[in-house]
Amino acid sequence: MATRHTRIVERALTRLKLRQLRLLVAVGQHGSIQSAARDLSISQPAATKMIQDLELDFEVKLFERTNRGVVPTVFGDSLIRHGKLIFAQVSNAAQELDDLNEGNAGRVVVGTLLAASPSLLPLAVEQLLKDRPKVAIKIVEGTNEVLMPALLSGEIDMVVGRLPDHRHRQHTSQEKFFDERIVAVVGTQHPLAAQANVSFEQLKPYGWILPPIETTLRRQCDQFFVRQDQYAPETAIESVSYLANRSLLRSHNFIGLMPAHVAALDIENGLLAALDWVAPFGAGPVGVSYRGSQSLSPASAAFLEALRGAAEEIQGRIETL
Repeated sequence: MATRHTRIVERALTRLKLRQLRLLVAVGQHGSIQSAARDLSISQPAATKMIQDLELDFEVKLFERTNRGVVPTVFGDSLIRHGKLIFAQVSNAAQELDDLNEGNAGRVVVGTLLAASPSLLPLAVEQLLKDRPKVAIKIVEGTNEVLMPALLSGEIDMVVGRLPDHRHRQHTSQEKFFDERIVAVVGTQHPLAAQANVSFEQLKPYGWILPPIETTLRRQCDQFFVRQDQYAPETAIESVSYLANRSLLRSHNFIGLMPAHVAALDIENGLLAALDWVAPFGAGPVGVSYRGSQSLSPASAAFLEALRGAAEEIQGRIETL
């Protein structure tokens, strides 16, 4: 006798239509079958029947009715996520065929965190372009809170930077390149730039450039500040933009917190200075997250290899700081 899983798979292969999945995703977005039906130019009764057919085929309840509309159940959330991934893969397939038709060597969409954007990622891009000069590369900057859902939905191929905590590890593969430490950096004009044995008391009068509040590093930083007699900086700027942070550090006497290898090149070139103060927080692994080797296109797999080579190249910079 066929198992429940086999039975559902057989139904999905023979009866499931992309139009049903489009409706499912639309209902999840709008919280309303009526609004979703309007988007897809179908009647509400037809939309309701399509949702009912999905529930019968998958043998689960997908939505709960409330006085504000419909809300996905845990089963609905799961199927919506897979539906988005299917549509992303269809879009990726069409884009890859278009790239090949135009003579390009594929496409890679990479999410990047601050820990990767100034050094690890550019080195990998340079290496990839040597091997595949016609590859199309799209880089999306953000935090794990934004990038990891985009990775799971198939909008991006991989996320490079500080590896996320357990909240984002489900459904992804992770590869660690190296362990990172955090350094406090300032502009070379800063009064403490050349000071030896800087204490935290000496840092208190200055403004800080901090990572966004939803990041692990920011939580660790805030916890440290609380332990320092509830210290609160008079000026605190939240930013994940390296270019903006570097400019602010060079024009104001702010203190910035950065992964060591991110600041290494600018410190070597005399654009920034590392304070002689050890940040007692922020250590963590830097690497890449992706949906699994089977999800990688040839161009994405080639970029993963380029990342591995770039990671080896920059490890020496960390040790010199």
